Formats: sequence, C-alpha cells, structure tokens
Amino acid sequence: MAATSEQWPEIEKAEKEKRRELVFQGPAVDDKLRACGGQLPPALFSLSLLNYLEVSGCPELRELGDGVGRLSHVQSLVLCRNKLQRIPPALGELRALRVLDVSGNELEELPAEIAQLSDLCTLNVSCNRLRELPAGLERCTKIAGLNLSKNCITEFPPGFLCSQLALLASISAADNRIQELGEEIGLLQGLKSLDLSNNQLTDIPCELADCSKLKEINFTGNKLKDKRLEKMVNGCQTKSVLDYLRVGGRGGGKGKKTENAVKEDVKDKKKKRERKPKKDNGGDEDDPDEELNKMMLKILHISENSSPLIVKASASTKDVRQYIVCCVVRGMNLKPGNALKRFLAAQTKLHDDICDKRTLATIATHDMRLVKGPLLYDARPPKDVKIVPLGRKEIFAKDLVRQLQFEAEEQRKQKKRQNVSGLHKYLHLLDGKENYPCLIDAEETVISFPPITNSDKTKIWKSTRDLFIEVTSSSSLQICKDVMEAIIIKMAELNKFTLENKEEVVCDSEPEPDVGHQVPAACQIPETETGTQLVVEQVRVTDIEGNLKVLYPSKTDLNLATSSFLVVR
Repeated sequence: MAATSEQWPEIEKAEKEKRRELVFQGPAVDDKLRACGGQLPPALFSLSLLNYLEVSGCPELRELGDGVGRLSHVQSLVLCRNKLQRIPPALGELRALRVLDVSGNELEELPAEIAQLSDLCTLNVSCNRLRELPAGLERCTKIAGLNLSKNCITEFPPGFLCSQLALLASISAADNRIQELGEEIGLLQGLKSLDLSNNQLTDIPCELADCSKLKEINFTGNKLKDKRLEKMVNGCQTKSVLDYLRVGGRGGGKGKKTENAVKEDVKDKKKKRERKPKKDNGGDEDDPDEELNKMMLKILHISENSSPLIVKASASTKDVRQYIVCCVVRGMNLKPGNALKRFLAAQTKLHDDICDKRTLATIATHDMRLVKGPLLYDARPPKDVKIVPLGRKEIFAKDLVRQLQFEAEEQRKQKKRQNVSGLHKYLHLLDGKENYPCLIDAEETVISFPPITNSDKTKIWKSTRDLFIEVTSSSSLQICKDVMEAIIIKMAELNKFTLENKEEVVCDSEPEPDVGHQVPAACQIPETETGTQLVVEQVRVTDIEGNLKVLYPSKTDLNLATSSFLVVR
C-alpha cells in the first residue's frame, strides 16, 4: 500500500474521504500506468463505494484487470480514448452498471459476460476494431443508447433486434461493414434515432416504417439498389423515406400501392398545389424540397472525436465569472462577399440583445486552427493577465483597463455626453473585481479576457471555417446555454444566406494561420460542401481534478422546435 500511496495518492485520498466519484486523465496518469505495466493498480478496485469511475485519454492503459469486478456499486464506467486491447469477463459482475463507455480503444472483441449487465442503459463501443457483438445482448432489456460507430461490424447478432428492447431509443452504427438490416428492426417500438451511414447496405426493409417513434435516420454512404430511395436518404428526408418504405417496401422502386394509397397520393398532391402560394406561412412539411432546404446541425459526440478539446475551469473563477460553456462549430463559410462582416455584426447584436449588453453573458469566437489546447479558464490578478487585444499591442489587463478608462473619458469630453462606445461601455462589469477572468491556452497565452475582449492571436479571418466558441456568465449556466444556442442558430442562418446569395468569393489578404488543432476525421467538411450543414462538436468543461462541470451540447441542448432545422445526433 505504501507504493500506491506514493504513486497513486488519489486512491488513498478517495478511500479516506469515501468518495463516490474518481477521474484519471492525461499524461501524469500515463506515467503511473507505465510504472504499473499498463494496468490499473489493484488498490483501485478496493474502493467499493465508487459509483463513477473514469480513466480517459491515457494511451498507456492497455489492461483493465480482473479486479474490476469488485467495484460492485459502480454505475458509470468511462474508459474512453485509451489503448485497451481486452475487457475482462469480470466486467459482467458489475450488476449495478448503467453506463459503459469504452470508445476510442483497440478492442477487437467484447466478453460475452456483458450480456449479464441487466441494468445497462448506455453502451458506447465506438472507434474500436470490433468485428462482432457478443450474443445475448437482448437480455440487457434496459438499454436505451447503443453506439457502435467506427468499427468493423458486419451484422447485428441474431435475435438482438427484438421486442424485448422496448427502451432502445438510439442506435449509432455508422462507418461499419453492415450488409443487411433485418426485418426485425420493426420490433424496436421505442427507436427514435438510427444511424447506419457508410455501411454496405443494399436494401432498407419496409418494416423500418413500423418504428412509430422514429424521427431521425441516416443511411447516407450506402449503395442502395433502389436509386430513388438512395436519393431520398441522401437528402435526409426521414418522414418521406418512411412513407416511401411504408408503401414500397424492401427498396422495391415506387412500390406496389393499394388503390386507397393511390387516391391518398392524388389528394396530397392537390393539397400541395393549393398550399404552394402560402409557403412563407409554414409551407408543406411533407415537401421533399423543403426537407432538402433545411439547415442541418450534426452533433459530434465527444466519444467519436479522437482529439477532443479539453477545457478546465479553476475554482478561482467562482467569485468573478464562474459559468462557462464551450463548443466547436465546423463548416462556416466566411469567404464570400460580406459574410465575415455579417457574422461579426450578428455577434454584436446578440451581445446587445440576449446578452443584455454583456451584463448577462459574453460570447467569444476563435479560429479553431489557432486554438492550442488544453485550455484553462482561470481568474488571476490584473497585473498577471497579459493579452494582445484585438487590434492592439500586447498589454497587461490592469494597463488595458486603465487605458480604456482614459479613452472613455476622452470620448465623453469630445462628444459632451455620458454614453461611450466600443469596449469602453463594458468596463463597469469589472468594478470591484480583485481578479480578472481569462481563458489560457497550452502555451500560457491568454486568448480571451471576458467580458472585455479576445486575443488577436485567435481572431476570426475570412479563411476561418472552424470556430471555437465560449460563452461566459456570472449569472447562470442556463443563460450560457441559451446564448450558445442562439449564436449557433444564427451561424446556420448566415451560412444558408451566404449560400443562397452566391456572393463572389473574396480572397484572403491575411497570411494563412498556423494549424493549432487537428480536425477530427469525423467532422471534416470538404470545401465543396453545400454550406447548409454545420458540425457542432461537443466540448467538456471540467474542474481542475477532471470532474465534469458541463458538456455542450448535451442531449437536452439544441432541441430546436422549428421546421427550419434538422439536428442529427
């Protein structure tokens, strides 16, 4: 135990404090794992009170160890982005386990004992090397979410798609080698989301239309025999696809319609012609063209991202500006015409309206290429915060505030009125603050000083396509989320406006910025993309010890009740 106390003081501390949660992340943990031969220390498995255990982002973790079965109270086990090559059968002894995340490892198989986890609700095995799933998974009758993306799976296990899985709401099996989706899929009455993009399917069974709750499907990247159906799925027309399957079935062209179905089609077409002039007042939700014109927001889950951006928030921000929500938005097109000016103007308007002149929240946008993670959200004395403000030279925060105060006074004298403009009107938000909030990158460079300014280092250019967005507030976390949703919606609208107006592309006059953050393959968007899709990449904000504070967007975020958007999760 002495060796463990020296090498793993976190374990001894958790035991003394009877902690229920424990998180290990990063290079420091890797060094300890290397000393343990790539395995977790046996002493960890004596923490019988744990109900949440996370070991993530540790390439040295290769073996989990049979002792994991002793963690009898663990409900969530997160082992993502490691180098695990094997999951021991002892995992099946964790009868209280509800969430299992082993995404981003090197697993080639899963133990059959996983089927013994009767309380399992979420299973994420994406980004591995799995060729098949273990038999008997249908016995996990409480499972609601299943993520199998980016593996080598060729089929679902026989008997898996059955009525016993009444709670199964989401299946993500993109980027596999699945060749057939059986008619049993219609037995999943609770299914709401199905992603089988980039597989080897040639048909879609008509029984899929029996899934009454199904709202989101993705079959893009499959070479379907029915070319009309293939065109429809590439347009992401969920309702239209299900209607087509309902009358056609098994990819059988236009389908053999009944006499009543033909009459209904005639009626529908007549109604569409009658409603066409009223398109601006709501239009026809069944119109395929309208489905194609929807603005798409694709959510990239953090477990699908091989290099997620990490943001840690220190406790010192609590007394200054404690709430922060972040995400990455990829696919903006700022090159044509005045696209960049429109984006900056929209951000300013949001600051004036929903942010109530930055008193409720502040938005900061950065060129993701220039953001070098991991990031630290901290509060420091003004004399210790040095930044290169937008359009200015490097300066300490205390000197910048003093300079802005002087400029504000000069403005008042010249204009002979109390109102001031620009950054000067936000100075009062720092009154009485001993420390100033700041966001710091991996090179100890301050890239944001809310609510005053961003750094020139990560400024937005016309060539910017991927943006890191932060929203901070001293009021509430929900305000941060509301503001974040507002700017994402505005970005999608601006992208669509730019596309539809076909403005002339203006070449960059600025030098191409150096790449600071690699774009994950899962969210790369070609330059020739239509422009109607944005990828919103989840960003996790934790405390200094790695405990989760907020993940955005979560399942409850970006649930847009509007016909203009299609959100793919």
